Amino acid sequence: MIRLRTGRLERVVAVGAHCDDIAIGAGGTLLTLCRAHPGLRVDALVLSGGGTEREQEEQEALAAFCPGADVRLTVEKLPDGRLPAHWAEAKAAVEELRALTEPDLVLAPRTEDAHQDHRGVAKLMTTAFRDHLVLGYEIVKWDGDLGRPVVYQPLAPDTAEDKVRLLQEHYPSQRHRPWYDREAFLGLARIRGIESNARYAEAFAVTKLTVDLGG
Repeated sequence: MIRLRTGRLERVVAVGAHCDDIAIGAGGTLLTLCRAHPGLRVDALVLSGGGTEREQEEQEALAAFCPGADVRLTVEKLPDGRLPAHWAEAKAAVEELRALTEPDLVLAPRTEDAHQDHRGVAKLMTTAFRDHLVLGYEIVKWDGDLGRPVVYQPLAPDTAEDKVRLLQEHYPSQRHRPWYDREAFLGLARIRGIESNARYAEAFAVTKLTVDLGG
């Protein structure tokens, strides 16, 4: 297991198709990043849920998941489950985000995600952010689409616990879902931890990665 480290991060982009996607897929990573890099700017874009109770949930959740960060959140109003039919609007939102920032890291869904909204966002990210490190987060679901990740962010045990707690606190609209519980979130983190020689971890896919071994 090779561990690569970055220098100081100043800007991160986080994108989701739905409110709670970012927190479920990369909440532990955001907590880790923001605690390690005070003042980090986080530009977040969510393509659905605007104008609903879910937008308020997302605002409060990302503030909690990004302690000490400069969080700039935009929540669009595209219909849940219909992103492919609103491709032009989704692409415009992503391109607008791209014009606002030059991030050190991009967190977004995986291109292999079975949900059409997640998959659509992932495809947009790799074209809008061509020269950036784009890590594709995973979201456990009924489809059984979890793959074999290649990138891991170890999570301290208290960070993993904080992630689960914040998910339960800040997304009350999702608590009725049978998969939305502590066992699911912490269980996946434990499995990814085993795979990366850690107690807990979040895992990511990467479409393309360039290294400079002579730098």
